Amino acid sequence: MPTPAQKMRAQKIYRELGKRYPDAHIALKYKTPIQLLAAVVMSAQCTDKKVNEITAELFKTYKTLDDFADAKIAKFEKEIRQCGFYRQKAKNIIASARMIRDDFGGRVPRTMAEITKLPGVARKSGNVILGNVYGVVEGIAVDTHVMRLSQRYGFTKEKDPVKIERDLMALFPKSQWFSLTYRLIEHGRAVCKAPKCKDPDNCFHKS
Repeated sequence: MPTPAQKMRAQKIYRELGKRYPDAHIALKYKTPIQLLAAVVMSAQCTDKKVNEITAELFKTYKTLDDFADAKIAKFEKEIRQCGFYRQKAKNIIASARMIRDDFGGRVPRTMAEITKLPGVARKSGNVILGNVYGVVEGIAVDTHVMRLSQRYGFTKEKDPVKIERDLMALFPKSQWFSLTYRLIEHGRAVCKAPKCKDPDNCFHKS
């Protein structure tokens, strides 16, 4: 368990991140829950910027659950090809849409236990979807930015995303879990970039 001093330092960093990124939010663009699910699956090992470029055209055709569930796999693969690993991603997106339609009454699941039954949806993706679609916060989405900054700030010594999430959940109150993800992501993109940071505690006023 974290010490009071560790929690105090974590809160100082959280407040500084909040000052710099008061409106931090998900970068993926979508209009419907199934579109967000598709975008999240596509974003694995692909930048949000590239996914948004693809979905800007893709989501003109695929808007509803049925649009995705009834998609032709070969055509869909071509449409998302630029996101990488497109064959598996296309398979997972279409299979998830069909499972949602057949097993979940046509609604994207709203619990971690249920949503992680969908193909291609693990805890990180589940946290992103649940938090943004339903406001349901069951954990902290640990992407590459959150992982890197959590290690740099000494929030965790772990390298496994699930263990990092566990350490962050113990360090920060639940009310901060959702916003913490996006504040760290914004800072990782804007300032605290890979591979190294010389002064992680004093970088909030850098550009």
